[in-house]
Amino acid sequence: MTDVESPALFDTQVAARVQGEPYGELPRDLYIPPDALEVFLEAFEGPLDLLLYLIRRQNLDILDIPIAEITRQYMGYVELMKELRLELAAEYLVMAAMLAEIKSRMLLPRPPSTDEDSDIDPRAELIRRLQEYEQFKEAGRELDALPRVARDVFPAFAASPDLRVAAVPPAVGLDELLVAFGEVLERADMFTHHQIRRDSLSVRERMTETLSRLQSDDFLSLDELLDPEEGKAGVVVTFLAILELLKASLIELVQAEPYAPLYLRGDQGGLAGD
Repeated sequence: MTDVESPALFDTQVAARVQGEPYGELPRDLYIPPDALEVFLEAFEGPLDLLLYLIRRQNLDILDIPIAEITRQYMGYVELMKELRLELAAEYLVMAAMLAEIKSRMLLPRPPSTDEDSDIDPRAELIRRLQEYEQFKEAGRELDALPRVARDVFPAFAASPDLRVAAVPPAVGLDELLVAFGEVLERADMFTHHQIRRDSLSVRERMTETLSRLQSDDFLSLDELLDPEEGKAGVVVTFLAILELLKASLIELVQAEPYAPLYLRGDQGGLAGD
């Protein structure tokens, strides 16, 4: 190959090149196969689709199809297909034969018979197939209406930016640190565990102690029997012991007047009986 290209290679009059040879005009004996270029239009997808189109175009009842008129229109379309492309008419011819059979069965007189099969409409099977096809076609139309990737919606792709966040420590003074530390200590005290031990105080033992203190003939005031140093538990146990002794008639309770001090002593009669 030379360094300088031939000027003929860049001739604007050249229509095509075959094996490097320029051709200024197309050959007159050029043969183009019939299947070299195919153009598919959105028409009918089969014989059932054609029948459904003919029925819906004339607003006919699918349950009461006029077979004669539909067959005439159907055959007209089949003849047109034969002129355009014969190999596509095979399945349509099968449906045409089926329509002719149904038409002949409807024209022929029916012999009287009690058989239930004789009462079946010859169009029943065709009607069933048309109804099923219409349902599937409607379902396909609804599916096609759904958003489709690369047709209705397009995924977005974007590189994430380079985000470098520098962590800047907060400006905190010593006073703020001390306040925060004090709050932490206060919260820690709220979660401190402690154990409460229960003192073993017996009402029966306190009854014995109180009865021994009331053995003499002298009266003792209620305040002398209740010791505040023992706390609430000790006072309650002593008071319960006094009530139990009074219930058993082992001690006497005396009060000179309303709201006067209460005095207690051992029941001399009960003690003598014991």
